[in-house]
Amino acid sequence: MSTVVITDGKYRASIAAIRMLGRAGYRVAVTQTRAGLALEPPGFASRYAGQSRWLEGSEDDPAYPDRLYELLAEYDHPVLFCVGAATLNAVAKQRERFARVCDFLIAPPEILDALNDKEAVHRRCRELDIPVPAQFGGEPDRYPVVVKPHCGEKSGLKARDRYAVARNPREYAACRAAMERYDPCPIVQEKVEGQGAGASLLLDRDSRLISALCHRRIREYPASGGPSTCCESFYDGAMIRRAYELLASFGFVGMAMVEFKGPYVLEVNPRVWGSFPMTERADSPFACRYAQAAAGERLDYDPQDYRTGVRMRFTLNDGAAMLDNLRHGKPGPFFQGMADWFRAKEALSARDDPAPFRRYLRNTLLKR
Repeated sequence: MSTVVITDGKYRASIAAIRMLGRAGYRVAVTQTRAGLALEPPGFASRYAGQSRWLEGSEDDPAYPDRLYELLAEYDHPVLFCVGAATLNAVAKQRERFARVCDFLIAPPEILDALNDKEAVHRRCRELDIPVPAQFGGEPDRYPVVVKPHCGEKSGLKARDRYAVARNPREYAACRAAMERYDPCPIVQEKVEGQGAGASLLLDRDSRLISALCHRRIREYPASGGPSTCCESFYDGAMIRRAYELLASFGFVGMAMVEFKGPYVLEVNPRVWGSFPMTERADSPFACRYAQAAAGERLDYDPQDYRTGVRMRFTLNDGAAMLDNLRHGKPGPFFQGMADWFRAKEALSARDDPAPFRRYLRNTLLKR
């Protein structure tokens, strides 16, 4: 039986990875740093987590890569599945060293940095004739616009704070001044309309596409623009092709989500993304294919290897999104959310593994 070590058990995405790999017959070990979470992480509560491994310190400690390396060396060359961005970046910087003790699909740090840089992605899209929003080098000549740092993650910003919308020159001056605290030359783009969607791709060691899944946003929090709280799976071959062309042009390896609004590419998340639990809900083989390809198996891409029309919600966050829409005079999304209480699947619950969702609720309430 092969072993997969899944890091950062505190994140919601880790729960889906633990379940999918555990159900597939892998021996699953889950890690978490003690400084990263005071409470026991939800991932540890899963029946599919064969081992729960605490690591001292935090993911930001200089010694963290050494601690993770020593843990991995205890196993017989396991597959490493990095959930948190800090862990992913730490391993990327020492890829040759970590390859001695485990298998993984992780791009070199320079490629991760390029894909995290919104301006670099915008420039590459233009070279590939992939639609992107108009970008302004100086004062915008039309509104509304979006102001955002080149890499909100490196700025330490939460997802909902990584951009601001300005509808007139006065708001633009305020938004730009706020963003300049994190980036001296923030990006200013036209705010495009359309439904938000994501194409999530898995690329093997040779940057070949081996799995993909599309989801569209139904609601987000804050309602003005933020992380998805309810989404639905669908299939769009053209969107997947554009996302793959972009990622392959960088020589990317591993998991990434390309964010679209209408036909336009907005940005790339070259890591496990927030709505990753959709891969479990839609019965996608994404996580298992990662483990297989990381271990050296050569796989072919099977289009639309998941269920479409699956609606998923993060109940607590989606409730906040519904109320936020109501506060902003948008009753439609509120009542749509009420209907989704009966038709949307909770992202973290599972009949055969209810404990992680209960642990997540308990931790959330205790933190608040």
